[in-house]
Amino acid sequence: MRVRYSTEKNGKPVKKAIVYTQDEHGINFSDVDTEAVSIVERLRFHGYETYIVGGAVRDLILGKKPKDFDIVSEANPAKIKKLFRNARIIGQRFRLVHVYFGAKLFEVSTFRSLKDGLSGNTFGTIEEDVLRRDFSLNALFYDPLTQIVVDYVGGMQDIKKKSLRPLIPLSRIFVDDPVRIIRAVKYGTATGFKLPLPLKWMIKKQASLLSEVSPSRLTEEIFKIIHSACAAEIVENLEALGVYAYLQPQASQMMKKNKDFREGYFRSLEALNQETFKNLPGEIIAALIRDYLEAENVRLDADQDNYKNIFMLVRQFVLPMNPPKIELDRALRLIFKEHGITIKKSRVFGKENKENKEKESPEESGSPQKLPPKETAASKPKRRRSRKRKDPT
Repeated sequence: MRVRYSTEKNGKPVKKAIVYTQDEHGINFSDVDTEAVSIVERLRFHGYETYIVGGAVRDLILGKKPKDFDIVSEANPAKIKKLFRNARIIGQRFRLVHVYFGAKLFEVSTFRSLKDGLSGNTFGTIEEDVLRRDFSLNALFYDPLTQIVVDYVGGMQDIKKKSLRPLIPLSRIFVDDPVRIIRAVKYGTATGFKLPLPLKWMIKKQASLLSEVSPSRLTEEIFKIIHSACAAEIVENLEALGVYAYLQPQASQMMKKNKDFREGYFRSLEALNQETFKNLPGEIIAALIRDYLEAENVRLDADQDNYKNIFMLVRQFVLPMNPPKIELDRALRLIFKEHGITIKKSRVFGKENKENKEKESPEESGSPQKLPPKETAASKPKRRRSRKRKDPT
């Protein structure tokens, strides 16, 4: 174990972070995505301090193989995009970069500053950025090139103690961003760590802040939950804390009134993690609506008008979640197919739906957005030859 120091104005060294070696943090390098490593390597080659950060590092330390790898760098978005042909800058308030490797997406952000407070959107240093993160277990920086973990906030010890410790004061953490309420419950469930009583109390007290969150952000969080390895457990914990009522109000209300619906709802979520789960088109969202149709005794038949009415019914049921129409349609068709009923796709919405889809943006209509082309040797920009060294990527 090493210590990272910085120097004060008077020249006095100050302890800033603990640096853990591979033997100490125990991360299995084979679990680290090779493309994430190549992104870090290229940014480092061009002189930018860069790390894998957040939930990926937490999961690696816990011996789990992460699904997503987020990366943070001192390079600003324009400089990042310049180094990666298959990249695009997103966001308006705080801009970051999405780097594509085929179907894989990596989010690369720039260190954030504390200059304008915890909700500011200016670039800063790694020492400032770490204090902008929500919980200590998500504030660890992993360098895959030297295989070290840099810990500014005692996150490694919190993981060993199975503690979910907020880095932002409880009086501000959810006010600044109510979505952290969902994430706190999700992190606690996924890791098996208990939520401290003050944190649980604040979640219950401020759960209503989620009513101010946009449907698009809530939809994103719900998708993350139902795609996780413990969807049923997360939803159960959200419901126990009074949070699920702001994500799926109708389902939450029905769970309180209808025991059979509640049991069926959780069975459908649990099935997403069983060996019988085939991940068919629409199967994920079907888990959210299947038991509602059964509890309400909705008549399923091949009548086109009836199908359209049921479609609008389930769309209202999942509000404020606003999934793409095409995904909700696939889920409903799957449920109909389970009952031996096939709906002719070309006749469901007809001409009216086709006209509406032309007016909608790709995000609203559910049509896939065009991704940047995959980088090939032919498409890479020509680089000047250097006699000193070559770009490692």
